[in-house]
This record gives sequence, structure tokens and C-alpha cells, in this order.
Amino acid sequence: MILRFTIRQLEYLVAVGDYGSVTEAAERVNVSAPSISAAISQLEREFGITLFVRRHAHGLSLTQAGHNFVAQARQILREAHKLNALSNELTGQVRGPLHVACLVTFAQTVIPTLRRGFSDAYPDVEFFQYERDHARILEGLRMARFDIALSYDLDVPPDMEFHELAVLPPYAVLPEDHALASRKEISVQELAPYPMILLDLPHSAAYFLSFFRDADLQPRIIERTRDMSVMRAMVANHFGYSIANIRPVSSHVPSGERLAFVPLSGGLRPMRMGVVAMRGLSSPLVVRRFIDFCTEKLRTMSGMQLPTIDEQRQEEKGSP
Repeated sequence: MILRFTIRQLEYLVAVGDYGSVTEAAERVNVSAPSISAAISQLEREFGITLFVRRHAHGLSLTQAGHNFVAQARQILREAHKLNALSNELTGQVRGPLHVACLVTFAQTVIPTLRRGFSDAYPDVEFFQYERDHARILEGLRMARFDIALSYDLDVPPDMEFHELAVLPPYAVLPEDHALASRKEISVQELAPYPMILLDLPHSAAYFLSFFRDADLQPRIIERTRDMSVMRAMVANHFGYSIANIRPVSSHVPSGERLAFVPLSGGLRPMRMGVVAMRGLSSPLVVRRFIDFCTEKLRTMSGMQLPTIDEQRQEEKGSP
């Protein structure tokens, strides 16, 4: 029996299995939804089994056979990617797919610039971007859904390695006319009496709240949001202050108001942004080039207030 299917069809199968939706899978792999549907139907006819249960209101759900097929398809795709990686190593060419996950807080400020520059430098690389919280990034790396990820050094498990790119000290986000907005720095003791808009993301929220806990203080949290843009808009409209580690290029929010960004005093632990990957795996050439590109690019990106590692360490030592 000769089975007729393509690597591309297996990629579509895995995408639909991941997202449970033909429409979302099509957006992620940058093809039309009918192409995805046709590929799934062809695979089902070829193997003579039903891979998905179609529910009009709830998308597609994998059958038990579908779960097994998706797992095997992932393995085949990993082996196929190894061939592409071997070709790159032998020829020195940087090409093929690169699946990069990024923390949702980087999606607006960091990853677009990095992606644009890397894609321009290496046009033969197919760049796939995924915005996730930290927990889902770790899960995706273990499942080999991502080649690499941009995240913080928070709770990185021992089966993964962290390559530091930038040190990001915390700062207060305030309305431009706030009583503390003109200060050179602010302590958590000074912030505690004011209402707080908490950026409530996994790991990040605990990190921000630890500043108050360590000072035996209780912040006045009046609102929680997982969206950086919503947080900035609420602060700009005088609902409260917030705390973050990445400053956007512009101090304006879409509605026109301006924000002030003031460093927090007290030697608080900074976030460290970097690349997370599975430990012990041989990184293909495209991944190594992306790490090198990120390392260099983050040293020259302007407007985002990302101090380089060397600059931050000099500051911590009190060097000029």
C-alpha cells in the first residue's frame, strides 16, 4: 500500500490539532482555510479514518485516532526539520521554518522589531510567531511546537536553558500629571497608598507583588488585566498606577493621554529577558543565527529603554 501525503499536509494537521479551528490554523500557517480543510479531508480518505469530530459551534475536536496521528505527525515533522537543519549546516545557508514563541508582554514592543530585522537579513527563513504566557511557552517547548522562545528568567525549569539578552529593571507607570510623576525614582512605600492596576499575567503578577510583600506592604489593587495596552490606558485615565519592566517607544496611549515612567528605588530585582530553549538539544543553524541576531539587535534598539547587560551591571556596581 502506497500512502500519498505531504509534509505540508502533516503541518496543517498538527496546526488544526493545536488550535481546534480551521480558521485559526489557517491564520497561523498563512494559507487559506479551504486549503486546510482539503488537506485534512485528503488525509482522512488516505488513511480511512476520522481524525476530527466536526462541531459547528465549537470547532473541531480530535478523535482518539486523531490524537495518535497528530503525535506521530509531530515526530515525522521533527525528523523532516532535522533534514533541513542538516542541509543548512552543510551549505551554510540559513533557511527553513523557525517557530518563535514570545511572552505576551513582548508582542507589542520587542518581537515585531526583531522579526522584521531577522526576516530582512534572512529572507529564506519562514518565521512563525506565537504569543503565549510563560506557562504555555514552557509547555510548547516541551511539545516541540516552538523551536525557541523569548521570555523572562522566571521559574525556568532544569530541562531548559536560558540565554540572557537584556536586564529590565522595574518602573512605575503613572499618569503624566500624577503627584509622583516628576520624581527621578519612587519607592514601593510611596506607591502603596495609591490605587494599583495590576498586570495580572502568570509569574509576572507574583513578581510585581513580591516588591510589596518584601516591604510588609499591601498594595491597593482596584483592577487586574492581562493586556498591557488596557493597563496603560487605565493608568493614563487616572484609575491608578501600575508596574512594568518594558517601556514602549511612545509615552502616548491611543486615546491621546501621556504616561510617565519612573524607576523604582530600593535595588529591586530586575527581570532578565532572554531566549529559552530545551536543554541538551543541538540547536540548528537558524536558531543559532536568531540568538546571535537578538543579542546584537537588543544592544542597538532605541526608544524602548532596554539597558544592555553590560550597562545594567555597571549601574549595579555604581560605575560611570
